[in-house]
Amino acid sequence: MTNDFDTMTMGDYLAQGGKLTSPENVPPRYRGELLRLMSSFVDSQLAASAGFAGAINWAPGIKSRIAASRITLEKADHAERVLDLMEGFGTDAALYERAHDWAAREPRDSTLEAKRHGGDMRLSVFHYPLTGWTDAVVMNVLMGLATQHAVGELTQCSYQPLADVLRDLLPRERRHMELGLEGLERIGATEEAKTSVAYWMPRVAETFGPAQSDRFERLKAMGLRRTDNETLRTAWRAEAERTLFALGLT
Repeated sequence: MTNDFDTMTMGDYLAQGGKLTSPENVPPRYRGELLRLMSSFVDSQLAASAGFAGAINWAPGIKSRIAASRITLEKADHAERVLDLMEGFGTDAALYERAHDWAAREPRDSTLEAKRHGGDMRLSVFHYPLTGWTDAVVMNVLMGLATQHAVGELTQCSYQPLADVLRDLLPRERRHMELGLEGLERIGATEEAKTSVAYWMPRVAETFGPAQSDRFERLKAMGLRRTDNETLRTAWRAEAERTLFALGLT
């Protein structure tokens, strides 16, 4: 006698909320999309860590330096945890870590399409440089809010080991945003802060991807995504605008 899984295609299994638990039972197309998702997360975390490391010496006080150091350290740790999962698919972690200059940035006034640039898979927002403490704090808050929506969705993905790791990391990502919010409250509604908000809002918005996306539909069919890009972006923007309004930054 066969059970339901014996007569069910992998696509049907995933569409009905099924979970995969190891590299051995992952089909090729699913593997490719899963590795792309994980690479984007790892590369973005490494680029964020490298970029924020430079902000440590901009910090105006000891507590701020500690906060910046914590964010720098923990984002690198988050990258390592997901890279550990990628090793199960044959990724050489030591080689991967050395493959790119994670601190590299484009000119501040660059206009980049919302897609991957160069050889790594970081989100486009991490190709733009920070210019000072206020700028770093504003970017951290806006991107931290975006992370809660974008990574929060992936905590329900069909590859259970990744979902478990991201579920463990998400509270720390939220704390990074809260540390930035504390710093922004101290900075106040300055013209410098308002200028940074105007700069980073559209660039963070682009991290959610295009409103209409064939790739989203593929990922949804595989159980790797659930909520479309525009819904996530709209939820983020509403939360960001509430947060900024409370600080007098809109």
